[in-house]
Amino acid sequence: MAFKPQIKIPATYMRGGTSKGVFFRLDALPEAARVPGPARDALLMRVIGSPDPYGKHTDGMGGATSSTSKCVIMNASQVPGHDVDYLYGQVSIDKPFVDWSGNCGNLSTAAGAFALHAGLVAPERVPENGICEVRIWQANIGKTIIAKVPVSAGEVQETGDFELDGVTFPAAEIVLEFIDPADDGEDGGAMFPTGKLVDELTVPTQVHPSGKIQATLINAGIPTIFVNAADLGYQGTELQPEINGDPKALARFELLRAHGALAMGLIKDLSEAETRQHTPKVAFVAKPQAHPVSSGKQLAETDVDLLVRALSMGKLHHAMMGTAAVAIGTAAAIPGTLVNLAAGGGERSSVRFGHPSGTLKVGAEAEFKDGQWQVTKAIMSRSARILMEGAVRIPDDSF
Repeated sequence: MAFKPQIKIPATYMRGGTSKGVFFRLDALPEAARVPGPARDALLMRVIGSPDPYGKHTDGMGGATSSTSKCVIMNASQVPGHDVDYLYGQVSIDKPFVDWSGNCGNLSTAAGAFALHAGLVAPERVPENGICEVRIWQANIGKTIIAKVPVSAGEVQETGDFELDGVTFPAAEIVLEFIDPADDGEDGGAMFPTGKLVDELTVPTQVHPSGKIQATLINAGIPTIFVNAADLGYQGTELQPEINGDPKALARFELLRAHGALAMGLIKDLSEAETRQHTPKVAFVAKPQAHPVSSGKQLAETDVDLLVRALSMGKLHHAMMGTAAVAIGTAAAIPGTLVNLAAGGGERSSVRFGHPSGTLKVGAEAEFKDGQWQVTKAIMSRSARILMEGAVRIPDDSF
């Protein structure tokens, strides 16, 4: 039997915030993968090494976590007023599918840097030294992101002294602005899809013995379900082993996520949640308290306004997803949400929250207009750098 050889596909492996992913230019992909569909999904799964029943991604570029099983496709923008189009795929680790339902806020940082590295931004837009504002069209959700990327000698400046909890080494700071981040895209939902700041969500008794749980359901950055840690028997100080090492807890969170997705109108039947793992996210919040984070550093009660733990692709995240940070900042800015109440209530334009790896500050500009809450912008700082560039190889019969 004759076996086909491997092919080479130009690619760049990048860290963005607390995530990593494989970046491609659209025009560098094999022709069959330049359009959405089974060929594109199969190619990206083979690049990452999915589906992997061993859960290790030994035979691919993935890192066997939700933070490192990601691919990005970029091209010069087809949308007026934007530099690049950015399409993000969350590759399932153990199942054969790619979830295109949302954005990755962390890799949005790398998208701005990659746009410059790949020559996708018009040369006249790039300063010799200074800040280049890369206008990104986030194609998954139809939103604008502005990445303020530092440039030195005409090239992206990647080194610096900006420290980000959850990332080992310092780098150059990139400021992200998420413009009009409330998700009114493919699913057509308002910022609060049920029209309430706090819902009494109907859930199975495995989630809560009463069959009900208070929840803030919000579409901002990424659709997110917020609940109080105490309602689940948690403190809000939990680290990954406490959640991810407990199969019953993970199953409980998945039930909560599925019922929240149904209430938000993201799915029509609970069975659809299985193939829509990337969205919505589920997170639990608590008032500040002192505790050690994953690095061993002690977090003081006064270091943060509240504590947040969030799950991504069925596991507790080691830090915080960038899009979930946007949801946190937005919900914190709106008096009466569970996030806002955990942070002490009242009006605020920014919030510093604790996550398993440390802290993160995010700002949001929200206003009550025409009978509903609107958010015009969310802002946070991350960093990004190229880890490797060249080409990935996959068997020619992979897609």
